[in-house]
Amino acid sequence: AERREIAHTVRNVGIVEADERRLHNVTLRFDGYIEKLFVNVTGQSVTRGQPLFELYSPDLVSAQREYLTTRNARSALAKAEPWLQSGMQGLAESSLERLRNWGISDSELASLEREGKARHGLTVRSPASGVVMEKSAIAGSRVSAGDVLFKIADLSLIWIMAEVYEQDIGFIQAGQRVQARLDAFPGRTFEGRVAFVYPALNPVTRTAKVRVELPNPKGLLKPMMYAQL
Repeated sequence: AERREIAHTVRNVGIVEADERRLHNVTLRFDGYIEKLFVNVTGQSVTRGQPLFELYSPDLVSAQREYLTTRNARSALAKAEPWLQSGMQGLAESSLERLRNWGISDSELASLEREGKARHGLTVRSPASGVVMEKSAIAGSRVSAGDVLFKIADLSLIWIMAEVYEQDIGFIQAGQRVQARLDAFPGRTFEGRVAFVYPALNPVTRTAKVRVELPNPKGLLKPMMYAQL
């Protein structure tokens, strides 16, 4: 007699995907022109706060000048009637809030306040650390508000999406341990956990999707790789 774990093992295959919660789109909230690209290759690794490109926007320059004008007028009216000072204060705060709503960082606003003059260009930085999955930004091109210029994925944690057959789905629960093997790394096993069992069954294949999460600190696991689970 011997002690051993008695378990029902389910075997399946899956495809590596980026974690949807770790995807970031780089967009603008105003129109402008890309003057210089600092990151210009798909697949390049970036860190949070790293410059992506430099942008010129007539609207942004105009908004900066509007704020500086109201700020200077507020200072000039320091001895004016209180209602006039209050009105100018409101205009200055409204101009500043407009810049914040456009996504201008606090450091950029601090520079504007300190230098007292509108800046010609704006440096747009990466919102997260990760890998550039898609890039549509081109130096010299005109961009509009809402255009997706970069898609950045943090691949330090990845998903493997598996299609589990109907007869096996009852054995699968969130939190269960998963062993994954990939053709790219023969003889090596990666450990993960079942994160979610999707509620709907595919009526054609009679399978349900199961999401497995695996840590990927070294970036070995790449989207669209096949895995044996």
